[in-house]
Amino acid sequence: MSWWVQVFYDHYGPAYVVSWLFWVVFSVVLHELAHGWAALRCGDPTPEMTGHMTWNPLVHMGGMSLAALALVGIAWGAMPVDPSRFRRAKDDALVAFAGPATNLLLAAFCLVAGALWMRFGGGATYDRFADFFFLGLMLNIALALFNLLPLPPLDGATVLATYSAGFRRLIRHPNFANFSLLLFLVVFFKLGPMLFSFAGTAANGSLGFLTRLIG
Repeated sequence: MSWWVQVFYDHYGPAYVVSWLFWVVFSVVLHELAHGWAALRCGDPTPEMTGHMTWNPLVHMGGMSLAALALVGIAWGAMPVDPSRFRRAKDDALVAFAGPATNLLLAAFCLVAGALWMRFGGGATYDRFADFFFLGLMLNIALALFNLLPLPPLDGATVLATYSAGFRRLIRHPNFANFSLLLFLVVFFKLGPMLFSFAGTAANGSLGFLTRLIG
């Protein structure tokens, strides 16, 4: 099995590798900060008290996540919150949804910026910036969809549990906790490639459509 950096470098060049690393780190950090900002607005000071309202990737991602990024090109983050401090019962869902919503906003930015660049850009840097915005769009579509899956510890599970008492009881059952990690790993390795394939198709299609629409 080839190292992902070598594969990207051989097929697309060093700028592609740098773009991928940038978007993974930036998207994960902004995703976690969105959880933190939402929690603060909902009355929970935990993100500030624990020092997590920072742009430092080490704080949000940690050593294991950064090691996974180096080894396989993927990463994750965490934002500590205390739902007992939220002002309203539905704030748990709001805080959870803030992360994927931010990924969708990043995807929208990359879509518009990418389409404008593909329509009006040019010169020696054309392909590099086209790849840069495409990767940001594809990655954030995939991150938003994946995090919205109703499977602990993903954000979608928190959102669904907030509105469904039956689902909330299910994921809190002691027996569910015994195999939730295994279920998550199976979904991650089986569904993950499909999500990235779909995100790539969606990114290509939406960029092409908007570029043609611009003129």
